[in-house]
Amino acid sequence: MELKAMILGHFLAISLALNLGLLYRDYCNSQEFFSSENKLKNASLVTNRDANSYIVENTEVTSSSKAVDETIDLDHGDPTMYERYWQKMGDKTTVLIPGWRFISYFSDVKNLCWFLEPEFANAVIRLHKLVGNAVTENRDIVVGSGSSQLIQAALYAVSPPNATEPIDVVSAAPFYSSYPLITDLLKSGLHKWDGDANKFKKDKPYIELVTSPNNPDGFSRNAVVNQDQGILIHDLAYYWPQYTPISHAADHDIMLFTVSKSTGHAGSRLGWALVKDRETAKKMIEFIVLSTIGVSKESQIRAAKILQVVSDSHEHKGDFNDDEAFFEHSHKLMTRRWKQLRDAVSNAKIFSLPEFPLGQCTFTNSSFTSQPAFAWLKCESEIDDCESFLRHHKILTRGGKHFGDDEKHVRISVLPRDMIFDRFIKRLSSITSS
Repeated sequence: MELKAMILGHFLAISLALNLGLLYRDYCNSQEFFSSENKLKNASLVTNRDANSYIVENTEVTSSSKAVDETIDLDHGDPTMYERYWQKMGDKTTVLIPGWRFISYFSDVKNLCWFLEPEFANAVIRLHKLVGNAVTENRDIVVGSGSSQLIQAALYAVSPPNATEPIDVVSAAPFYSSYPLITDLLKSGLHKWDGDANKFKKDKPYIELVTSPNNPDGFSRNAVVNQDQGILIHDLAYYWPQYTPISHAADHDIMLFTVSKSTGHAGSRLGWALVKDRETAKKMIEFIVLSTIGVSKESQIRAAKILQVVSDSHEHKGDFNDDEAFFEHSHKLMTRRWKQLRDAVSNAKIFSLPEFPLGQCTFTNSSFTSQPAFAWLKCESEIDDCESFLRHHKILTRGGKHFGDDEKHVRISVLPRDMIFDRFIKRLSSITSS
């Protein structure tokens, strides 16, 4: 087989350092991430309750003075908010994998993406049909080690291979802070970062990354350049009903999703792309083969089980307790957190948040405003550097300059554990202009 030959030919060509390097650079972008102030993440060691069940327990802070002095790290979007829900699910999501399974590189040699586990592919299709947020018919599913690898794979796939100069990659500001790093990481000569799509005026081919809902500000987006020579990649990591109304089934050439923001399982490092053009899908698969020789099967099987439980919680509610349908539970939680956040901002009187329009959701059959995974907070008055201002109050955020915007804005994660979020709300409410 042609693919087998390619694997053998490039087995040692590129190692996992590709993705480790990306993560390292992204993390180092936050000045405080590795500081001594970034203490325990409010979780104890994983403890073995029985042979098949593992629960991460919250570690309560017993000293009120310690809670006051402790730095609150909301720079990264670590989705530990979902942890309590999955604890309640107990053994419903337990997966037992014998040691003899998954020895081979191959999952399904008949599939274009031969390292894609059929169980995971079926769970993805079922979930999209349940939610109605993306078209899956006549698409190839490409699985990747998180959306970061899929973005790299998509850029590799759509960049002209024999161009005399790298193709420009743009995204409308404020854009996801890792896009410039991902684009220019390898300095491959295929593509290069060119900044804010709103400022792109060149009459030449380009790639536009369209994030909707957007990270960091949470707004729904369309392409802004709109030239004939453009190639679009749609990053839809947050297009789920706990964050935003599902208005339609997205139908784009390349659509990227991730387990980390749909269910909260960031540690599984798994994402998927729905790709309309088969040649593009082949090139994306080639990139993943050359960089990591496929994707962990254990992660795919675990994620498949989790996605199945999400779908079951809505389609077979009789098997679940009240308020255990996943998207209903997570939607209510996000609604409550955004109310707390807006109340805190109102009390402080020196901050502001975006206002989102009311939208009709086809999944919930209700109308609501977006409640994003990140808050795009603005410091008003004479505060010019919002990141430094909040750091002075021991709240770590990511400043607007990383997103192509001004320093009066910061991105704040709304997805930490309850205890961390409640402490943040209390501290934010107490901040005054003085």
